[in-house]
Amino acid sequence: MVNPTLILGLESSCDDTAAALLRWEEGAAPQVLSSVVVGQDAAHAPYGGVVPEIAARAHASRLDSVVEKAFSEAKLSPGEVDLIAATAGPGLIGGVMSGLTFAKGLSLGLGVPLVPVNHLAGHALSVFLEQDVPFPYLLLLVSGGHTQLLLVESVTQFRRLGTTIDDAAGEAFDKTAKLLGLEGAGGPAIEALAKDGDAVGVELPRPLLGRAGCDFSFSGLKTAVRQRVEKGDASAADVAASFQGAAVGHLLTRTERAMTQLAEEGAGARHLVAAGGVAANMTLRAGLEGIAAHHGWGLTVPPLRYCTDNAAMIAYAGAAMVRAGVGPTPEEAMGLAPRARWPLDDTTNATTLGAGRKGRKV
Repeated sequence: MVNPTLILGLESSCDDTAAALLRWEEGAAPQVLSSVVVGQDAAHAPYGGVVPEIAARAHASRLDSVVEKAFSEAKLSPGEVDLIAATAGPGLIGGVMSGLTFAKGLSLGLGVPLVPVNHLAGHALSVFLEQDVPFPYLLLLVSGGHTQLLLVESVTQFRRLGTTIDDAAGEAFDKTAKLLGLEGAGGPAIEALAKDGDAVGVELPRPLLGRAGCDFSFSGLKTAVRQRVEKGDASAADVAASFQGAAVGHLLTRTERAMTQLAEEGAGARHLVAAGGVAANMTLRAGLEGIAAHHGWGLTVPPLRYCTDNAAMIAYAGAAMVRAGVGPTPEEAMGLAPRARWPLDDTTNATTLGAGRKGRKV
């Protein structure tokens, strides 16, 4: 298949069960016909974080109804699909396995090709769901599970410039929100409370100030926040504002360093894209606008619905792979195992990365 036109996307890498239908006619822009995302916040709330076993069971029980709803909203039937694109990693292995196994069964039942998609590639290419940006571009991928800087050279070529050596930015936002006793998603809760606080009211460390390169670190900042909360000498609003200021400042500093590095290399990149749930933070967006304008770069941030985990980006990435003539054969796709870790850039020198508490980051 050279140009699939109706693609079913499936996403189950963490705690969102998602399905989407994408129409992509030859010579036309992609059109998202439906995008259904069902979260699991209530199921995980008593435990203070995502429990992998609970997430996997929820995916397995919800995938059929989520897919059915996607077809219903698009007013289409499964028999009209040309291609199935499903997340095959990285992520919580139980969730990835649930989604990929479901996709394989659907592929066999419908007689439709399956393309396994790297979840990170979905985020990297999510910008194309509504806008067209020139290759190569610099991507700041910043979410609950990933914090990376990538040079996106094409729909299939990625070069990693930096990654977190410990925790992801989104995880730090979530843990800070928990420490402050905030309810709901950590990022929006911190951002809302920070509006009433002083961004320099609490002295917090700026990570990796003396370290070269474009890697990130949030573990020390997270620990410093915990210590200040336990000390009890600052308001919750000041802690939230100061944490947000430190975290966003760190993201901006490393992103600007990557922009400078690419300019010195003559890489040709003049556009910055931010994706992932943390990219919805308005303080971060304002900062990115500032550094992009300072360097004469363009800036694009996808709408929130495509920044957070969704299946439309998986559908697009899968179709783009097929159109580019890359990826496994249908037989290889059916035999592909889910992957908990799956770097976009396999050529990255592992010795430049920190191990962190959870092992090497993807």
